Amino acid sequence: MLKKFGTSIYILTALTLLLIGCSTEKSSYNPQTDSLRFKGETHLRNIKQLTFGGNNAEAYWSFDSRQLIFQSDWEKINPQGCDQIFIMNADGSKLNSGEQYILVSTGKGRTTCSYFLKGDKKIVFASTHEADENCPESPMFKDGKYVWAIYPTYNIYTANADGSEITKLISSDFYDAEATVSPDGKYIIFTSTRSGDLELWRYEIETGNLLQLTNTLGYDGGAFFSHDSKKIVWRASRPEGEAAAQYKELLAQNLVEPTALNIFIADIDGNNVEQITDLPGANWAPFFHPSDKKVLFCSNHHSQKEGGRLFDVFMIDLESKEIEQITNSGTFDAFPMFSPDGKKLAFASNRQADGKPTRATNIFVADWIDKPTEADLNFNSN
Repeated sequence: MLKKFGTSIYILTALTLLLIGCSTEKSSYNPQTDSLRFKGETHLRNIKQLTFGGNNAEAYWSFDSRQLIFQSDWEKINPQGCDQIFIMNADGSKLNSGEQYILVSTGKGRTTCSYFLKGDKKIVFASTHEADENCPESPMFKDGKYVWAIYPTYNIYTANADGSEITKLISSDFYDAEATVSPDGKYIIFTSTRSGDLELWRYEIETGNLLQLTNTLGYDGGAFFSHDSKKIVWRASRPEGEAAAQYKELLAQNLVEPTALNIFIADIDGNNVEQITDLPGANWAPFFHPSDKKVLFCSNHHSQKEGGRLFDVFMIDLESKEIEQITNSGTFDAFPMFSPDGKKLAFASNRQADGKPTRATNIFVADWIDKPTEADLNFNSN
């Protein structure tokens, strides 16, 4: 019929459809319903809360961008007390089993840092379950210092995505944890004390070969690969003088003080190390932007005058080193991770729609808006 009436009608019809499509796209976002978004969060839309109590963190995407694997001590799903590993659908819908969340770790000991292996049929996580039936103690303070426990009983395990057939993958008599997987599926990067310090190590999945990537005194951890699998990004402390002595003293007690950290990048073989932030406080939980030209990270550098209690997500341009604040809830926001398709951002936060303070840390997912529109720049929280 379009041919019958001529090319001009075809062009007009195509233009009309294009305009309608654009109009529909613009009107599909309703700021009034985005109750978990706060003023200044220009890159986030349609924020959805996925957990609702306790402490839930480190939610990492499946390779198909459909599910999240995370750690939780939320009593409703985990009465054991220590963090255990769960899987949920990223859109908040129920799993095929009919459940909202499924336990994929053993339910024993303490777990941390889980990740999907390429293909999404298997997962990897760190656990103390072989050494600790119950929940091991986790001191929060030592001699007035805020500390993290570095359990030497952590080993790294794989399992099927339903939690079955748990198998030990990486182990030693030292701390082995914080494992993440390269997008090309070839490598796992993790943190270990097997060389006497908290260093990054690379495990080649096909061969089992190990390569030590860092060798400078300080805590090197929380590493991720770039989307092209050519770079790594991680948090690190670089203590000197008295701070170095204190670091070694705490490490001998299997503790670390994560209060002075900055972000580093390097090639996946550990070469060409570059410190990309030089900020006060704790700068951690980095993750590459889909372009691999920017990095998101969590920081309290902007709240040092108030005691450093406020953490937000920031983004740094690797070339210009310009920093942009991404979250602005007035609460704790951290652990940002882009979905593999680059369309979504998962993160952990204490935010609530009413803005009231809460001690619960929950998992949220938002649409990522790389180039904010006028509606995003002028957004006002209710």
